[in-house]
Amino acid sequence: MSALPPKFLFYGRRKGKPLRRRHSGLMETYLPQVRLDLAQPLAGSGGRRWLEIGFGGGEHLAHQAALHPDVSFIGAEAFLNGVAKLLAHLERLAASNVRVFHGDARDLLEALPDRSLERIYLLYPDPWPKERQKKRRFVSPATLGQFHRLLQDDGLFRFASDIPDYVQWTRDHVAAHGGFAEEGDPALPYDNWTTTRYEAKALREGRTPAYLTFRKR
Repeated sequence: MSALPPKFLFYGRRKGKPLRRRHSGLMETYLPQVRLDLAQPLAGSGGRRWLEIGFGGGEHLAHQAALHPDVSFIGAEAFLNGVAKLLAHLERLAASNVRVFHGDARDLLEALPDRSLERIYLLYPDPWPKERQKKRRFVSPATLGQFHRLLQDDGLFRFASDIPDYVQWTRDHVAAHGGFAEEGDPALPYDNWTTTRYEAKALREGRTPAYLTFRKR
């Protein structure tokens, strides 16, 4: 019997260079301990639960998890090498408040219950800069609808990017949705911020990041 086709078209890399031995071992032994299985969705709403979509190398997620042991974190990432790097951070920090979804974050969004998240981070997502590629951007009417459903009242959606066109794209789509209010100074990093490797590259190349915060109405 053949496998069912994926529900969403996925763009981007699933895997990079071969994993180092340590990272490969973490994928085999540690990931099963922290993996979020969609067959066993999280129960109930409320509580302190934060989601980071596309966590890259895991620097920000691990940093926040260490700072906020009272918060339950979910990290979603399709790129295998990024998942392995996050696992290394979590093992080093002995963080026990993170669950990892290795796959397309849109599947995760559909599986989570209403009002189950206090905060959603989308940091430096792939900008898909060409006009014909923009339909691939993660910020869309569909995903914003899911964000609004999943966030608790007054919950936050935080988006960071060094691509001005994507920043404006996000503002325009959020405004069209109508269920969020922008707040804060986009020139200032968030509280307890830690620079990621993607941000460091942007700064080296002379690009200016924007840090957007949208509060659910």
